Amino acid sequence: MIKTILPPQTIGIIGGGQLGQMLAVSAKSMGYHVGILDPTPNSPAGQVSDFQIIAAYNDQAALTDFAKRVDVLTYEFENIDLDALNSVTQITELPQGTELLRLTRNRLIEKNNLQSLGIPTVNFIEISVKTLLEKQSAIEKCLPGILKTTTGGYDGHGQCDVNTIADIKAAAELYRDAPAILEQRISFEKEISVMVTIDGNENVRIWPVVENKHANHILQTTIAPADVTIEVTNQVNQIAHTLAQAFNLRGVLGIEMFVTTTNEVLVNELAPRPHNSGHYSIEAMNVSQFEGHIRSITGLPIDKLTMIAPALMHNLLGEQLVTARKQLNSHAEWHFHDYGKAEIRLGRKLGHYTVLGEKNINKNLTWLIDNEE
Repeated sequence: MIKTILPPQTIGIIGGGQLGQMLAVSAKSMGYHVGILDPTPNSPAGQVSDFQIIAAYNDQAALTDFAKRVDVLTYEFENIDLDALNSVTQITELPQGTELLRLTRNRLIEKNNLQSLGIPTVNFIEISVKTLLEKQSAIEKCLPGILKTTTGGYDGHGQCDVNTIADIKAAAELYRDAPAILEQRISFEKEISVMVTIDGNENVRIWPVVENKHANHILQTTIAPADVTIEVTNQVNQIAHTLAQAFNLRGVLGIEMFVTTTNEVLVNELAPRPHNSGHYSIEAMNVSQFEGHIRSITGLPIDKLTMIAPALMHNLLGEQLVTARKQLNSHAEWHFHDYGKAEIRLGRKLGHYTVLGEKNINKNLTWLIDNEE
């Protein structure tokens, strides 16, 4: 059984971005103290927390000091130094452990692990200078595809579309220093995702299946719940349950999937923390993914999950945040979230809004088309 950690004990979050911010807000509302470790002064999560240590994620001394100041550690992103994180497990609680991080931070390891659990994925193959020379026929079977770095990629960074062997050779920067992964591009009906956790009473809790729309490999819009068949929902729930049990899950796991034209569900990627496509749950669920994460790592129970109303969540990227701010007086239905990031950059996630109910969903889909977002 996981150790129960009650308010006003302190939760330490490694990472100060928007996910950390929303975790911190949820934890603070429950009465916990919250600390952040992040190299950016006045980070989004730091703005709403009790304290922030400003240091690099691989700063062993800073991480040790941070661990001594908190009662439980969690993280909001995957690219953390595993050795540094393992070194502080004797100092404070780390319910999520580091094994799931190890498995999910490398796309090749992740895909191989999924297949070992009998969970279907797209076809894939390792890409390196050596495999390009020795396995061209096997590589061609995965084309056309998406070439991705095995680590460090996000929101379209570290990946590109490829159609031929020549395209792969032209993208050598993606596998010059370490092997990359080529994932076959498939015809699919929908991109979907789901969030899952295990609570303090060992109950597996699964949030609704949602549908996602991407542009340039960045999530644009999430519709909850997804318009999918019972057959698809059952496949998704079985996958989520299998993964939660296999990983002895603590905290939230995001599972990104494709639905094929034959209603087969294929897992694309895993995220061992709250996920962008779960933001709708703040307003649309009785328990948000962020509260669920906090309850899971502190050993608390989670009530049976129920949806309050169907929802649309739309990311605000770069200048879209500025446009949305100016439109606030015309959209009483928006549940508006501004992450408080200092710099506006093209494609950067700076905020989101959520609307509830079919009428508001349809109104905002029309607004998005009119504003060409």
